[in-house]
Amino acid sequence: MTDAKQPVYSMTGFARVTGRVSESLGFSLSLKSVNHRFLDLHMRLPSGIEGVEMNLRRILKEKLGRGHVEVTLNLERSQKAEAGYDHALVAAYVEAFRAAAVEHGLAGEPDLNVVFRLPGVLTMEANSSEEEMQGLEASVLREADGLVAALQAMRAQEGSVLANELRAGMARLRAMVDEAALLREKVQQAYFERLNQRIKGMLSQRSGEAAGAAVLEVGFDEQRILQEAALIAERSDVEEEVTRLRTHIDHFTGLLDQGGEVGKKLDFLLQEMNREANTLLSKTSGVAGNGTRITEAGLGMKSEIEKAREQVQNLE
Repeated sequence: MTDAKQPVYSMTGFARVTGRVSESLGFSLSLKSVNHRFLDLHMRLPSGIEGVEMNLRRILKEKLGRGHVEVTLNLERSQKAEAGYDHALVAAYVEAFRAAAVEHGLAGEPDLNVVFRLPGVLTMEANSSEEEMQGLEASVLREADGLVAALQAMRAQEGSVLANELRAGMARLRAMVDEAALLREKVQQAYFERLNQRIKGMLSQRSGEAAGAAVLEVGFDEQRILQEAALIAERSDVEEEVTRLRTHIDHFTGLLDQGGEVGKKLDFLLQEMNREANTLLSKTSGVAGNGTRITEAGLGMKSEIEKAREQVQNLE
């Protein structure tokens, strides 16, 4: 019995939930995810709820594989806020003002309007009871699993779209590889014909020199030329590259069908495909006729591989 197919997840997603702890205290909890090489969690939570942060980190690490994830918890209070100020900061300012006045022989008193405009001096607070804060932690954690599931649903939907685009790209890539395979034998034949003509020309030149009155002995090793011709033909053959590209494409589509955390594996395969396409291009450069058509197919392969690499960067 085979395991159920897993979704392919994008690393892009968003989910949000709201709730109430009491008539005077509500909250909204949101998750926003974008691509990242690893799982990178950023928490934006009010102070005093460290237990919530630790539990949220544990849940996210269990459910998510990769991505930059921003977790934001906002509190919504319906009770009136009370004005307050930082007593120690105001006292320090007044003391410094008066000390400076005495030191420089100046008259005057500090202006509270100026003091209260200083950053952090004037505050508007709506304090929650200890019972409300405990209820907040419990409510947030009750919503956490459902919120992560909603995020994963969106990531799976995005991943499905990407996977379909990648399958279409692999189909186009395979068509280019198949074209190169069909042209391969014709290119090889063109190599052999060109080398054969060169050998015949050299043999003809040698015969003409031997018929002359003064024959200049020319060093000519026919066997060596044939060996070099075979080596050139072998080096120009793209059969191995075609075979490996087909294997990589099959592996790539198999991983998409398997699902799960496949992003890094797919990126590695695309690097290997790009290497094979580069080798194919180096073997066929400068060859006229069908060789030029293989070169065009190789350039098309590289373009398709690069498009796939950009898409794969966003898969978990």
